[in-house]
Amino acid sequence: MGVWSTGLYAGDFALDLRSAIRAVARLPYHGERLIEILCETEPAAANNIADADHSTFWLVAADQFAKRGIVSERARETALKIIDGGSDLATLEKLGMDPVGLRKRSKVLEELRTRIAAPPSSKPRSTLKKPQPYLMDMGDVLSFPTCEGSCINPYFASKERDRSWKGQDGWSAAVIVDRGRAFEFLTWYRPLIAQATPDRPTLLDLRSKVPWKLERAGTCSASHFKKMELEKIGAMPIDREKLTRELGELRPGISAAINDISIANSFLHTLSVGRQQKQTVPRLADILAD
Repeated sequence: MGVWSTGLYAGDFALDLRSAIRAVARLPYHGERLIEILCETEPAAANNIADADHSTFWLVAADQFAKRGIVSERARETALKIIDGGSDLATLEKLGMDPVGLRKRSKVLEELRTRIAAPPSSKPRSTLKKPQPYLMDMGDVLSFPTCEGSCINPYFASKERDRSWKGQDGWSAAVIVDRGRAFEFLTWYRPLIAQATPDRPTLLDLRSKVPWKLERAGTCSASHFKKMELEKIGAMPIDREKLTRELGELRPGISAAINDISIANSFLHTLSVGRQQKQTVPRLADILAD
């Protein structure tokens, strides 16, 4: 946790946690289950009082729950205990916050205490009515345009708005080797990605193409799928036993789903020629069913 401001959301951890809570709040569960999910996502910060982010975890959780009308006695009582017991200020003092900063932080905590001690909002929150649909299946093979080895950045309204997109100069492909849902609702995918080439790939080309890089799991909304110009060009039967033998046990993409980290982050800037390959599959044939 960086001590560069006295605000509750001054550090990266607090900002990331706020984003995670925004996603988790969409789940149709009661407050105590939601705080359990957050604790499972950040076990060190949530459960270890010696962790530098422990107080931040509970203060941010209680604040966000209060603002969203989510009732969790565990989050509320833990945050009040941290404020009243002075452990947040003690942690910041150990991290080097000066007396002036500590006084300002104390005022922030007083305001926070008032918010979380107030009766919860009666405004209903918007939640998912059903699990997010799968846009891609395990084994799906996708082609997409690239520029200097990178895909289209879907966080822009269009590729024309992205100054780094200088026009398509190649193609790449991805194979979905795993997918799932976090907490039965939030969908994620894990891809293998091939380096970009000048020509548009075909299924026959891809069977002999080497190497394929295993990338982190990510989410993919219909909007991002369209903006990245992903196109399914076929499917290949992935053999899970062979996949595990080649790459080891794959971790589920729960963190990516909760934090809504798009699969585009796995594609961007990882396809350029010469970039060091970490986990790779030499040939697709090595992970396909006979």
